Amino acid sequence: MELTDLEPGQIYYYQARSRGSAATPTPLHLVKGNAVGTSLHGFGSRGGPYSFTTPQPPPGRHLLSIALCNDLHLGETTAGLVAGVPLLRGVSQRLGLAPYPEIMGRALVDEAHRRGAHRLLAAGDISAGGAPRDLTEAKRILDGFGTHGQDYFAVRGNHDRPRPHNSHGGFGDGFRDGFLGGDRPAYFARDLGGLRIVGLDTYEKRGNGGDAGGLSPDQLSWFRAQLREHKEQPTVVFGHHPLTVRNSLFPVMSGQRLNRRQARTILDSYAAAPGVFLHHAGHTHRNKRTVLPQARHVTLQEVSAVKEYPGGFCLLRIHTGGYALNYYKTSSGPAREWSERSRHVAAGLWPQHALGRSVCDRNSVAAHDLSGITPPASRPTDSLPVH
Repeated sequence: MELTDLEPGQIYYYQARSRGSAATPTPLHLVKGNAVGTSLHGFGSRGGPYSFTTPQPPPGRHLLSIALCNDLHLGETTAGLVAGVPLLRGVSQRLGLAPYPEIMGRALVDEAHRRGAHRLLAAGDISAGGAPRDLTEAKRILDGFGTHGQDYFAVRGNHDRPRPHNSHGGFGDGFRDGFLGGDRPAYFARDLGGLRIVGLDTYEKRGNGGDAGGLSPDQLSWFRAQLREHKEQPTVVFGHHPLTVRNSLFPVMSGQRLNRRQARTILDSYAAAPGVFLHHAGHTHRNKRTVLPQARHVTLQEVSAVKEYPGGFCLLRIHTGGYALNYYKTSSGPAREWSERSRHVAAGLWPQHALGRSVCDRNSVAAHDLSGITPPASRPTDSLPVH
């Protein structure tokens, strides 16, 4: 259900009912948080009413919007298979229906257009295993948003890593071949009308995909130089592995984040680059907002997977005086049906992990001087909803 035309900065009370009976929200008893509102009103009751306060929009005029997404996993057939935990059964698509990564990928593109996104950033695990056919299909779906390298940008995840293609130890890099023509690094920087976009390849290494993410020495040196050279320019960084993973429902192992030493180096670089305001990551398949004391001006935003519950993306709305992050579920019928089916991943515990411990993990507003950014020449035909 979606409510529109709400006033900013107002308190609203709500209750969900089904056939006259108050609906009981999924209890997040394993995590500390409030996923049903922005206050404790209604907590302890069997169905509310609950309360939330709508945020004020970011200061200044709206400049552009960017869809932040990750973990499409094209080619995957079973969601929720956790390595090393054999008792957690996965969830598969119903017989006769289209593969769920394709359904969710198409729904992502349609929803991003509908919500008025000018650009789209896909932060890795575009495929389930780096197979060329899956990356080709992923690119075909994402091409529905626009032109790669101009309208949307993609970086590698651990599932997109190079794989052996012959018995002599030769490796094939399906991601670079599919998205970059095979002749460019999988990391880059682009200037979009005063906004700098930096894409990181957080699995630029050999490995089985289950170990910590890592940048090559050359890439890390390049990245630090980029921030030194453009330290005052408004900058968004995105890469697959988070710099840190906090407050997780499941045990946190090294494979869930970037190499710790490299993460500290990146945070030190952020501390000396006041223009950086957002680091977008995937990999954990959850919504989580983190701000660290080393660089309080940078929001570290983990975004849940496109391919499964809750099934959506974050919309970054940039204004001259700040920005907002708002999470949207994809709204097509097949996408909603799969989202509901896949919420039973991890023995039914998945909502407690993936949705976000609080509303603020999915929706936030921050002040930041972004007045140097120029709006795109062409505007989306659909206007943004009022928040």
